[in-house]
Amino acid sequence: MTVQTPTPFPLAARMAEEVSFDRRELGLILGLYGRMVAAGEWRDYGISCLRDVAVFSVFRRTAEHPLYRIEKRPRMRARQGLYAVVAMDGQVLRRGSDLAVVLKVLERKLIRPID
Repeated sequence: MTVQTPTPFPLAARMAEEVSFDRRELGLILGLYGRMVAAGEWRDYGISCLRDVAVFSVFRRTAEHPLYRIEKRPRMRARQGLYAVVAMDGQVLRRGSDLAVVLKVLERKLIRPID
């Protein structure tokens, strides 16, 4: 009878299953978030790192549904783009492979006429 030690689970394979934003992406998103907070439009945010998608959710108040979701889906990289901005009703406002270009759809919300 031969006794074999169990093979440990590799940490690298487990980490690859979770999608997350990197430092550059978070810098772009939090820069926009800070400008919108200063304008009084947004007040809270949440980050979710799941198996297939990483989501940065933006809230006007803490206890409501998110106004916008900024999603990162690596599986969509070759099709419609890695990033997407989704509105509260589920409508995709913009998709693309460059996060800065995708976030411009939300920066237009900052430009308002002065009364």
